[in-house]
Amino acid sequence: MNRKRALISDVFKVKKRRNGTEKFGAVDDGDGRVDVKSTLEFLMTLFPRKLFNDTLPPIVLKHQLYSIHNDKTLVDKEVNKLQESGELLTFQLGFDSEAFGLVFAADYKAKVLAGEEGRATRTTVEKFLEKVVSSCTDLSFSKDKMLREFLFTDPEITQLVKSGVLTVRDAGSWWLSIPNSGKFTKYFIQGRKAVLGMVKKAKYNEVLRAELEERRTPSQVKFPMKYHVHDIIGAELVESIPTTSGTLLRFADS
Repeated sequence: MNRKRALISDVFKVKKRRNGTEKFGAVDDGDGRVDVKSTLEFLMTLFPRKLFNDTLPPIVLKHQLYSIHNDKTLVDKEVNKLQESGELLTFQLGFDSEAFGLVFAADYKAKVLAGEEGRATRTTVEKFLEKVVSSCTDLSFSKDKMLREFLFTDPEITQLVKSGVLTVRDAGSWWLSIPNSGKFTKYFIQGRKAVLGMVKKAKYNEVLRAELEERRTPSQVKFPMKYHVHDIIGAELVESIPTTSGTLLRFADS
């Protein structure tokens, strides 16, 4: 991407993995598998719960896993296993077609139910969590599926949209969604833009990772710097280059 183009293009695009770009920090259990669940648990410790008054479940973006594990195919396979076992949920976050949020199912259900306390929609939401979320790995649902397979009525679907567990995808279908996650998306995009700007403003558009992670964060960055560093590396918005001084992050100018 040409450097003269607006930074916003860099912010939204999750770049395709380029051949020859070496990734560092990958770990596995010695026989080719990767411990994705432990990595997710680690990345979720970077999620700023207090920023959202502990109303959101910890959210990790799928591509953040690629900043730690080299083998994207193995990561995807392990993520799918966690989904199929009912431990993990995947969400289309809306700001990029290739950006997927990962949330542990138990955390999601707990936060959704806490938010429904005393609300008229609680019974319908409980039904949705039990019948749909506990047994289905889909990212979105058609009206036909909601009515015929899961046996929800039109008024109940309206309640689910109102509660925030569904959001409109297009006419007649809905995304599975995280209630009250709009602020997360806003702060995430704002922070990514600011952190990428810090890399671009550095000499030669590059900075040592350790130095970047220890920098004082500007007011636009609400999340821990390490959360954003895992994002920009995993999304390949920067390249990771080994040096004698440590890993160097260089703005990826495609």
